[in-house]
Amino acid sequence: MIGCITAGVFGPTFVAPSISADYLVVAGGGAGGSSNTGANAYGGGGGGAGGFRTATGLSLTGSFTVTVGAGGAAGGSAASGSAGANSVLASITSAGGGFGAGGTLSTVNGGAGGSGGASFSGGTGGAASPAGQGNAGASSSSAFGSSGGGGGASAAGSNVTNINGGAGGAGTSNSYSGSAVTYAGGGGGGGYYSTGIGGAGGSGGGGAGGNGTNGSPTAGTAGTANRGGGGGGGGNDSGTGRLGANGGSGIVILRYADTSPALTSIGAGLTYSTTTSGGYRIYTFTAGTGTVTV
Repeated sequence: MIGCITAGVFGPTFVAPSISADYLVVAGGGAGGSSNTGANAYGGGGGGAGGFRTATGLSLTGSFTVTVGAGGAAGGSAASGSAGANSVLASITSAGGGFGAGGTLSTVNGGAGGSGGASFSGGTGGAASPAGQGNAGASSSSAFGSSGGGGGASAAGSNVTNINGGAGGAGTSNSYSGSAVTYAGGGGGGGYYSTGIGGAGGSGGGGAGGNGTNGSPTAGTAGTANRGGGGGGGGNDSGTGRLGANGGSGIVILRYADTSPALTSIGAGLTYSTTTSGGYRIYTFTAGTGTVTV
């Protein structure tokens, strides 16, 4: 509603404007793990999707912060990826996706996050933390040289299948932008050896894992920007490894009835678009951080 002046016992009282909004807040996805590019090693783990939170009826009054989390950055040879960054809407925070483990010859655990990153060589997949924003990354068997997939918003990452990397967990569809879009898929794990295939990225922007491919392994595929997907892990064959890939950036969508006025101000640090559809004002924030005022 619009702010107004009401009569009070001691004089006029200002009632601050407020809206009742529906929201989608997706954090940045975690990066996939890199294989060792200079020595015998195995495929890297898939990165976890960014945390996925959505609900209706959030009361917003005055000014509040909006932040769109960046995707995690892939590391160098044999390194685990970086976790994704948090996305924020007022009191709502979605946690960045967990990192995928580096493909070394040692046991490496995946990172915890909105959805967890995948582990390598007998390690434990990262947990979904805080709970309720996604699913865990896969735990990998030490019997194979490939790695598992990162967790997604609606499913856990898949374990390896022989020398093939595990698929990333599936994301979740949301229509607050005005059309149905799937967000927060996990990254696929890297494959190993000559016929090892990288795991598929989870629906919702998860990047695929790299292949082994007869001495010419491939790098992981990056998570999709503004979907919060995890990055794919790098493949490895015959001592030649490839790097993991970056996670995809997150997104914040805010919608409320178009009978209420437009937002009063939006900070210059935010990249956004606005439209009206189906009886709603829709604000889609795709990068940056700043203050928004009702």
